[in-house]
Amino acid sequence: MLKIYNSLHNRKQDFIPLEANKIRMYVCGMTVYDYCHLGHARVMVVFDMVYRYLKAAGYEVTYVRNITDIDDKIIKRANENAEPFTALTARFIQAMHEDEQALGVLSPTHEPRATDNIPAMLAMISTLIEQGYAYVGSNRDVYYDVSKFEGYGKLSGRRLEDLRAGERIAIDEAKHDPLDFVLWKAAKAGEPAWDSPWGLGRPGWHIECSAMSSSLLGTQFDIHGGGHDLKFPHHENEIAQSEACNGHQYVNYWMHNGFIQINDEKMSKSLNNFFTIRDVLQVYKAEEIRYFILNSHYRSPLNYSHEPLDNARAALTRLYTALRDLPNAEAPVNSEAEQRFRAVLDDDFNTPEAIAILFELARDINRFRREQNDLAAAETAALLKKLAGILGLLEREAESWFKGSGIEGLADAAIEALIQQRLLARTQKNWAESDRIRDELKAQGILLEDQAGLTTWRRV
Repeated sequence: MLKIYNSLHNRKQDFIPLEANKIRMYVCGMTVYDYCHLGHARVMVVFDMVYRYLKAAGYEVTYVRNITDIDDKIIKRANENAEPFTALTARFIQAMHEDEQALGVLSPTHEPRATDNIPAMLAMISTLIEQGYAYVGSNRDVYYDVSKFEGYGKLSGRRLEDLRAGERIAIDEAKHDPLDFVLWKAAKAGEPAWDSPWGLGRPGWHIECSAMSSSLLGTQFDIHGGGHDLKFPHHENEIAQSEACNGHQYVNYWMHNGFIQINDEKMSKSLNNFFTIRDVLQVYKAEEIRYFILNSHYRSPLNYSHEPLDNARAALTRLYTALRDLPNAEAPVNSEAEQRFRAVLDDDFNTPEAIAILFELARDINRFRREQNDLAAAETAALLKKLAGILGLLEREAESWFKGSGIEGLADAAIEALIQQRLLARTQKNWAESDRIRDELKAQGILLEDQAGLTTWRRV
């Protein structure tokens, strides 16, 4: 049985969906005012892996990942650029989709945008006001009254009295309590605004996800995911809003992935210690980044440096080498390796252990090659590709992996031409010219391999 570490209870629990064989899952997506960084990549890849595995396990999955396309940062950046906020967000939504595609991230079932769901937010805020959980401040902002929600803090383990005593909170005369959070922001001059019963304004961040998730998945659903940094206050506030509005539990299983760190500090734009996905793709292949992320358990912190990405490159080279030059075959059904692979993923999506099983299969392929058992090698290679595909790995042809990089360098045709020149030099016993061409290609990141009269090449 699938077990998921539920952040709501801080332990692994048997996963029982609300509807048999159906899963409804919501993941907090990006605020689109800049390029995505590696921390965003981890959220994308982790929950893409979860989505892929749940589907492979036979569930019908409805996966919602939202886009926040209106907030303070977006307005500030658009003003700095002297452009409409819609132009800014359209540009970075496109860039985000390009990054996702590069990383092999599947499209979610639904990808709602905040600005398309204002009516649902207004309806939810109105209900909260009617039920006494929200109020209109003297500044015309609408606030959620956290003191009215008995369960506030149950996800993050924080108590209101501790928050008040332990944190410095700016005094705001418009609020009843410094901990109250905004549901609707009254419009300031020159800002984008929508009409509401409380005057022109725009939604607060927290209400966006409550409204969009409930609209598309119902007022209670199975899984809610996001980065660990969203646990408080964002997800805590989502619970408070949604459960006060609807009168029952909002989400059954909460999943939070760990941070990507640089020098043991969280990677974030606010700390200015981030690398965009596009930056890293100038040096590493997208699949190397995906492997780097999945080779650590999703809940663990992950430290960014060149060393683990170099290790990812070497590991994928080993796996693709095992697949090289083998005929197509059918994978064995329900093999012992596949049962173990699914068992470790059933244990809270333990991808490092799943990847270890992929390497066992690669070793088996190499052993079958040495034994000249081509059929067994080909069948095991088919199984390797099948299981790796559940993680979104090894989806390219082996030759494409070795010869394509996605990074600027010598074109394939130019490499092939130099190899032909080198073969001619070798037939003429011009070893100096042969070595010169090999060294030239090596300097360009191209490694030649001579076997049985044939020369193959790969990028390194």
